[in-house]
Amino acid sequence: MRWKTMKENFLWGGALAASQCEGAYNLDGKGLSVSDVMLAGSKTKKRKRTDGIVAGEYYPSHEAINFYHYYKDDLQYFKEMGFNCLRVSIAWSRIYPNGDELEPNEKGLQFYDQLFDEMLKLDIEPVVTLSHYEMPYYLSRQYNGFFDRRCVDYFERFAITCFKRYSAKVKYWLTFNEINGMITNPYTGGGVIAKIDNNYLQTVLTACHHMFLAGAKAVKACHEIIPSAQIGCMIAFLCGYSATCKPDDVMFNHNFMDVNMFFTDVQVRGRYSNKALTWMSRYGIELPVIDGDEKILEQGKVDYIGFSYYQSITMSSDILDNLGSGGNLFSGAKNSYIKVSEWGWPIDPKGLRVSLNYLYDRYQIPLFIVENGLGAVDEISNDHQIHDNYRIDYLTQHVREMKKAVDLDGVELLGYTWWSPIDIVSYSTGEMKKRYGFIYVDKDNDGNGTLKRYIKDSFYVYQEIIRTNGECVDEKKRYTLNSQLKDVLEIKGLREIIKLVSEGKVTDLQLKLGGRLKINQLLDKFDVNDNNQRLIIDLLNRLEAK
Repeated sequence: MRWKTMKENFLWGGALAASQCEGAYNLDGKGLSVSDVMLAGSKTKKRKRTDGIVAGEYYPSHEAINFYHYYKDDLQYFKEMGFNCLRVSIAWSRIYPNGDELEPNEKGLQFYDQLFDEMLKLDIEPVVTLSHYEMPYYLSRQYNGFFDRRCVDYFERFAITCFKRYSAKVKYWLTFNEINGMITNPYTGGGVIAKIDNNYLQTVLTACHHMFLAGAKAVKACHEIIPSAQIGCMIAFLCGYSATCKPDDVMFNHNFMDVNMFFTDVQVRGRYSNKALTWMSRYGIELPVIDGDEKILEQGKVDYIGFSYYQSITMSSDILDNLGSGGNLFSGAKNSYIKVSEWGWPIDPKGLRVSLNYLYDRYQIPLFIVENGLGAVDEISNDHQIHDNYRIDYLTQHVREMKKAVDLDGVELLGYTWWSPIDIVSYSTGEMKKRYGFIYVDKDNDGNGTLKRYIKDSFYVYQEIIRTNGECVDEKKRYTLNSQLKDVLEIKGLREIIKLVSEGKVTDLQLKLGGRLKINQLLDKFDVNDNNQRLIIDLLNRLEAK
């Protein structure tokens, strides 16, 4: 049976992370997380971590946007937009302050009870990430995070606590946020401090193996405790293009994508691929595999793939030539066909459709776009108006390409959650001025402001997208019934073709390949009835959409 169009129960919403929105970093028994010792940075200044909390320093996560106290008001905004889901994360250190305790913090559990209850009251389905850059600071300092195998058990205990407590409230779960980011950011993802030396990859991939085990154990526990729930993995997806058709560039991009997909391969297939094992062996990396690990991975395969999509990357084998010559954020080659954001991120809506097709072709399990968004500087007028047409353009173009992937390509997609529906602290830079939301929050990069919320123009556009289940972003039809058409199908045996198509004996793809429809006649010159006119027009519009 073919997966058809956008389902009526498609999940529309937004995505948040506890460390970037909640605040209340030391209230109600919460312990420090790795995010709580990160200072603010900027587009040109990298964020730094401190050894514990240093007096006089500004830590963006400590207050963030105070979602901890404002969540009821913010959820009302989300409900007004039409959300039927909201992705949030549970701060691990709010439940287990140090991470290795035997008993959880009841006040922390109660907060998420209240949050989920309020969401469900508004018919907003919780989509919950277990670990979103919020590892307890104590585990990082005492154990070097997931480099130490003991953290596998600590995470499993935390996950089981969450599953049991919220079994009646949460149907959709994710294990680790953007786990493939461990390669470049092992501290934020896994609490690992890895020296940049010859042992860097050994250290990071050791931690990754432990995270795979922890995630697999969580998946197995979720299936046992909440059989009706779905639990997925989550990666940051970079859509890779070859800079040229030069074979070296094509192979370079192919290898880049394989490294990117290494993380999903393990979590979806329950094993390391031969290619990954060969690659690690070539670089002298030995995974800390012990008896039983392979069985754990096999029994902990995820139900779906969640991913973030912000940009594409253009890969060239001539890496050194691209440094300093317009390469993008991740040192890819400059792509002259794609514009970039204020922070240098390529804006590539078509890349989202390419990404959806790539992932679905590779894994054939449901997908979930759990992050997609644009960080930009917003101007607010004296009467609190924010005209963010750049965000509206980004949103509508990406949703349009997403719909094509579902409607035209048959990709099985669970939902779409915009990052972020309200302005929050940007994790990459620690800034507030890098704004993603449909709702403006009055706070600046130095922590000053009233925290008042104001609706942006994009709020109403997303509201309409959700109301119409995405139909409002469809490109305007070029052909309409009974219009004076200047360009129409001309093909030998038109009536016979129409009859075959109407009987389902010829697909539009076969028609396109077999005849390569030429458009140069008027529709009213053909002796066809209204139904056949509709069929021709539908074919024209569908083929042009391809």
